[in-house]
Amino acid sequence: MAPSLFHMRMPAPIRLRELIRTIRTARTQAEEREMIQKECAAIRSSFREEDNTYRCRNVAKLLYMHMLGYPAHFGQLECLKLIASQKFTDKRIGYLGAMLLLDERQDVHLLMTNCIKNDLNHSTQYVQGLALCTLGCMGSSEMCRDLAGEVEKLLKTSNSYLRKKAALCAVHVIRKVPELMEMFLPATKNLLNEKNHGVLHTSVVLLTEMCERSPDMLAHFRKLVPQLVRILKNLIMSGYSPEHDVSGISDPFLQVRILRLLRILGRNDDDSSEAMNDILAQVATNTETSKNVGNAILYETVLTIMDIKSESGLRVLAINILGRFLLNNDKNIRYVALTSLLKTVQTDHNAVQRHRSTIVDCLKDLDVSIKRRAMELSFALVNGNNVRGMMKELLYFLDSCEPEFKADCASGIFLAAEKYAPSKRWHIDTIMRVLTTAGSYVRDDAVPNLIQLITNSVEMHAYTVQRLYKAILGDYSQQPLVQVASWCIGEYGDLLVSGQCEEEEPIQVTEDEVLDILESILISNMSASVTRGYALTAIMKLSTRFTCTVNRIKKVVSIYGSSIDVELQQRAVEYNALFKKYDHMRPALLERMPVMEKVTTNGPTEIVQTNGETEPAVLETKPPPSGLQPGSQANDLLDLLGGSDITPVIPTVPTSKPASAGGELLDLLGDLNLTGSPVPAPAPQISQPPFLLDGLPSQPLFNDIAAGIPSITAYNKNGLKIDFTFERSNTNPSVTVITIQASNSTELDMTDFVFQAAVPKTFQLQLLSPSSSVIPAFNSGTITQVIKVLNPQKQQLRMRIKLTYNHKGSAMQDLAEVNNFPPQSWQ
Repeated sequence: MAPSLFHMRMPAPIRLRELIRTIRTARTQAEEREMIQKECAAIRSSFREEDNTYRCRNVAKLLYMHMLGYPAHFGQLECLKLIASQKFTDKRIGYLGAMLLLDERQDVHLLMTNCIKNDLNHSTQYVQGLALCTLGCMGSSEMCRDLAGEVEKLLKTSNSYLRKKAALCAVHVIRKVPELMEMFLPATKNLLNEKNHGVLHTSVVLLTEMCERSPDMLAHFRKLVPQLVRILKNLIMSGYSPEHDVSGISDPFLQVRILRLLRILGRNDDDSSEAMNDILAQVATNTETSKNVGNAILYETVLTIMDIKSESGLRVLAINILGRFLLNNDKNIRYVALTSLLKTVQTDHNAVQRHRSTIVDCLKDLDVSIKRRAMELSFALVNGNNVRGMMKELLYFLDSCEPEFKADCASGIFLAAEKYAPSKRWHIDTIMRVLTTAGSYVRDDAVPNLIQLITNSVEMHAYTVQRLYKAILGDYSQQPLVQVASWCIGEYGDLLVSGQCEEEEPIQVTEDEVLDILESILISNMSASVTRGYALTAIMKLSTRFTCTVNRIKKVVSIYGSSIDVELQQRAVEYNALFKKYDHMRPALLERMPVMEKVTTNGPTEIVQTNGETEPAVLETKPPPSGLQPGSQANDLLDLLGGSDITPVIPTVPTSKPASAGGELLDLLGDLNLTGSPVPAPAPQISQPPFLLDGLPSQPLFNDIAAGIPSITAYNKNGLKIDFTFERSNTNPSVTVITIQASNSTELDMTDFVFQAAVPKTFQLQLLSPSSSVIPAFNSGTITQVIKVLNPQKQQLRMRIKLTYNHKGSAMQDLAEVNNFPPQSWQ
């Protein structure tokens, strides 16, 4: 009675097909989940009862649930039981379950090793095939070590069914245990002589894996190149074979695999490359391109040609194939062609140039991926000969492309125009077009770079400021354009109102109209905080360029002294101080920016040296109040700094107040760009000690005069005497403060006095503002100026000084070197 009762309790489980049909009727996820849970409970009960009759059916259903994403790990041991069964149907489901549910991270798979070993030696090839597939799919390194011998034996068998599976299993074994590679070397000798395409295919995969993993194997298999060439030639020249034909091409899968192996064997090897040149040309010219099958073979052929040491004519043929791909209707083929051309454009530039028009046409494609590749390739093709035509196409693309392309496209145009511009006017016009087209998509670093370009184009200043003025009339939405325009108007506003422009018909603009535009930028809701800073600085600079509107400028500056924008408020307060306390300094501080070079080695414009390391940055040359021209001052400084081991230091502008008023003075000058404009090129952050960044405080920072450091006379000639006295910081012993005192023993004052200094690059030096620019006659007064020196290596200090001043109606200039510093000043 017990068996009958058991069968009454445990009805036969439903079949897999019925389970699938039931699950597909579920209308909601919850309903499907309920069905799965119910069936899993039944399967668990069956496993618990050791029901051998329906184990295979239950595991099959469990694998289907696993494929749907539901947990099925509780069936792992049942898979092992099915593998141990003598029935082929049980083994098939058991091995399939092992491949799906097991991996090498689980201990259960160790129990399989003995079963797989037995099945690899089974009398039935299909059971052996199941064991090979499972080992090649999920075998761990331990299993591969234990079973590699059986795999190697099957690789030598005459059964083609087993040889192809053994070859793929050997690939997995080599990946898991690379040191077993040599075990399979003898078995590979006859693999390529096989007529069966399946064995040939898997053999090529095995050889490819061995060549990629071992240079010794790569050298060994290079002698097989003629044999591989012969196989590939037979595939091309063979007639119709229904067993291997795909869209009229004989076994394209094997052809692609052979081409990949040839690519590896021919790389960096002249003899192998020479041996395969002819067959590659045959494949490239004889392959049908009407179907994707042929395109796949051609693409592999192109990659092989470009990767080996092929003939130049063959490389041109490969690039022409990619050019034909660009005309294909299939988007994937066009994308692949563009990507491949982008990789080869540096080595075969002229060959790619022949397809320039087709590449540019791809910019109009609707697919964004193709557009991006075409844009990148177009920029790579720009050179001095085609820059005008290519820029025209790229500007048209910039005008119509999606927003995500605009920033990259604008940056690319800036770089290409800077490198290949045929003239400065064309360069300026191109940049103007980008600024007006890309709008706010222009990246932040473009603004200072463009300002630098405009500054260096001296003869184009009037033309540029006029174009920019017209570009922003009534439209302040494009912030980079407005920032560049504001800077140029502030710098060259006098050229704008003068109505002088040789490049095109000048416009008539009054001073009030220019100020109206800048004030509109200040109050516009579309203006960012940075843009307002540009506009306010421009207004301030115009106070030295305009003559009739200075009072209006003062009023605007004073209004923004109470702005809620802290940056704008600080600028306004400092500019207001220039009008009130330091009005005599204003013309010099707001002098026109000098020409800036990007990289120089000895000039004052872009060398910042810190502790012996040179970093690019822009040093602003501060002109002295005597009205010396910036260019002449830069040249003079070059004369001063002739040695390459000297770090130039530009002094701050003299004031009429003593240096003890440091709190007020450095509030004015501390963060203020002394030219009244934003720094025109991005300068990297340079690590400096705090004393180089902080202003001189109102309370003395250096209270202790270093005892025993005597003063020295650094210069005494023509009635001008300069003495140095020394102090040392309490907080940083490496910092020495030198106070210079300049006196005049002649009967006439010395005016427009400027002191400049330079030290070796192992030091850091900062000149603060002098107390005055006039040295009274008859030693009736002195000028004082503070120099801070950081000497971290405690080396002997030496300094070059340059003195300029007016005396008896003549401009005087002298150079001197100070080497008599007392040892206590640096120890």
